[in-house]
Amino acid sequence: MQPYIYVPKDKIEGELEPNGHRAGYDSGDPKTAILKFDTEVKTGVWECQPGGWNITPREDTELCYIVSGRVRVTDNGSGNVYEVSAGDVVVQPKGWTGRWEVLETVRKVYCHGFD
Repeated sequence: MQPYIYVPKDKIEGELEPNGHRAGYDSGDPKTAILKFDTEVKTGVWECQPGGWNITPREDTELCYIVSGRVRVTDNGSGNVYEVSAGDVVVQPKGWTGRWEVLETVRKVYCHGFD
């Protein structure tokens, strides 16, 4: 059985560990930072500076809550473009393709690897 995890607001909004550039970026200078939670599935806090990249088919479903910042997400399947910002929730299903353009440094709480 996995332990109960509690992460206070101060840790969610606090300093994160630098994590290099976002892999596969093709615009901007999207340096990332992360705080991983000790769980069986991949969970934590992720931050990224402005930049853009394409998402190839996702290997798993990701759920994320946007804590701060602003992102433009393009869904390749529908062609829809979403302006995502603080307070929004995004679910990117397994196999999803699209594009992320970070317009203002974004911070999200994420969970994936559960399917």
